[in-house]
Amino acid sequence: MNDVKQTIAFRLGTLGAVMQDRFASKIEFYDLKPKHVGLMAALKGGTAAASQQDLAARLGVAPSLVVALADHLERLGAVERVRDPGDRRRQTLTLTEHGVALLARCAAAAGELDDEITASLAASERAALRDTLGRLAAGVGLPS
Repeated sequence: MNDVKQTIAFRLGTLGAVMQDRFASKIEFYDLKPKHVGLMAALKGGTAAASQQDLAARLGVAPSLVVALADHLERLGAVERVRDPGDRRRQTLTLTEHGVALLARCAAAAGELDDEITASLAASERAALRDTLGRLAAGVGLPS
């Protein structure tokens, strides 16, 4: 294949950039960016409070990014940061009720985008796309 624009990598990258911009526009009202939502989703997916270091490892990002995102989310009242009594250097994050509500609003916004982008697909095609994207994500170590 000689045309880069026809590759799956290029198409997914381009489409991902467009969708991230649209998602960012939908959630900016809440003073959030997609990375904030990713951190809240990671917290909601866990069963207990998570340390900032653990979250950085799970998300594959620098710990300093998690700290900056958590600082903003804490100011919004979306997360609570607590020092670990067993290790004073370690801080854990938990999603607050307000954070759960914000995450639900963001999920609704993402659902609207799903509907927009897949409007031309049949229900079976939508299901197949979700499944395929999940398998691709899992194949590169992302949550599916």
